[in-house]
Formats: sequence, C-alpha cells, structure tokens
Amino acid sequence: MKRFQPLLIPVIILLGAITLANNPATQPVNAAEPSAWRNLEKGLDLGIFQAPKKSALGDSLIRILRADTDYFSLRLLNATSEDQTKRRSMKDWVNKNGLVAAINASMYQKDMMTSVSYMKTRQHTNSNWVSKDKTIFAFDPTDKNLPPVRIIDRDCEDFNKLRKLYDTLIQSIRMVSCKGENMWGPQKKMWSTAAIALDHQSRVLFIHVRSPYTTHDLINMLLELPIGLKQAMYVEGGADAQLYINTGKERHEFIGSYSSGSREHDENTFSHSVPNVLGLVRLKK
Repeated sequence: MKRFQPLLIPVIILLGAITLANNPATQPVNAAEPSAWRNLEKGLDLGIFQAPKKSALGDSLIRILRADTDYFSLRLLNATSEDQTKRRSMKDWVNKNGLVAAINASMYQKDMMTSVSYMKTRQHTNSNWVSKDKTIFAFDPTDKNLPPVRIIDRDCEDFNKLRKLYDTLIQSIRMVSCKGENMWGPQKKMWSTAAIALDHQSRVLFIHVRSPYTTHDLINMLLELPIGLKQAMYVEGGADAQLYINTGKERHEFIGSYSSGSREHDENTFSHSVPNVLGLVRLKK
C-alpha cells in the first residue's frame, strides 16, 4: 500500500456492532449474520453481504452503509485544521462532531497527518499535492444545480475544470472506473479495506471489509453484489480501515486488522486514531 505504516502503530480489530435498546442498557448485536439492506432511518441503510469468495480469515462479510444525499450531506474533517487539531478514532470523530457516521477519507503520509494526495475543504487545505491517482471524490458544489456529490475520473473527465465547481475534494486510488471496470490488476498482497463509492442512483456507499482480500478480488466481488455499484475509490487498508455509525438508536463499529507483510492476523482489538475522515451529517428538513 502507498501509505506509510510504522511497525509501532497499534493495530485495530472489528469490535462488532452495538444497538441501543429502548431501555437504558445497551445490548450486543450479532453483526456476523449476512442480511439484505436494513433501513436505519430515512435515507440511510446498512447492508451486510456474504462475500462471493471466502477469505482465509474472518467472517468474509462486506458491510456497506448507504446514504441518500436528499437526507444526508458529507463533511471532510482533518486533524490539521484549526477546529480539530488532532487525530482521533473513527468513533471519537463521529461523537465529537455530531456526525451520523464516518469512514477513512484517505491514506496518510509519514507525518501521520497529511493525505498522500490532494485534499481540501472550503476552509482548509490538508494536501496540495495532486498525485497520479485517477479519482477525486467531490462534494460541496458551488452551484445548487450541480450534483451534490460525484467521483471524478480523470480518464473520462476534465479535473482542472470540475475542481472549480466543488469546494471539497478528496483524491485517492481508483477501484471502479467511470466505465464500470475493475482498475486493479491481480496481486498476492491482501488486507482489510475501507472504500467510498457511488451507486447508480448517486447514493453514497461507505464500504468496510475486515476479512483480508486482494483489492482486485474485492472489486470483482463488489461488482457482483446486488448494490448497483457505479464507481468506487480506495481510502484505507489494514488496521487503520474503520467505519463507525451512530444514529442515536444504533451504534456500529467496524475496524480492520490484516495487512500483508505487517499484521498478518485477525486478532486486533484496538481502534487506532486517524487524521482524515469523511462524515455523514443529517440534512435539516
């Protein structure tokens, strides 16, 4: 993977899911059972899918949070910004900032703060570096008539033109192209994965897979699933890959583990802090 992974960084595990019951006590929920899409609230669904190919480790489940942009907006949060100032676990990012959910926004550099590729909001630039990576997740449009969110594919679209139309931009590695193609070649290395995507109805997908797969194989499986996948972008792998959901009624925490060459096991229990996250915020109706 492109992101620097110090050997001394603590590692992470899937903690499972917790649902808040109507009584004050919280009760653990069996998050290992595959399911069809389940509605969490208006415009927000959680899908748990059995991967078409069994992994060598773990439960071989693909977990996807699906958000309708008619009900949710997106927010990029950076530890380098003045209003945040430090790295946090995904759970802490969500709870501190009143988010409904969050996932990794990108891999990061050796300074442990800066994205490996271009990343900016309207108020703050985390990284000015436009790398060779082909996809840019764009939202916060400058014109209300524009799509609220899009994945710009530099092989199909003019990024220099489109970047002026969106105030928040996150560049990372392309998984599924504008033509619906798997853009990763076969490989031997595998890891837990966090990704962000759009479906054919322009709904946002936060994807988390704890069981290790090669990215090539994972993309093929995502394209095979009945999720209407249109485009997808890789944002993190290994122990740092996290997805946290807190609707107020339910809480779910999904955390990565395995990475070829560094953490080749499925035994991690620590939710590590990360510097850049992509969050969901309810729109006021």
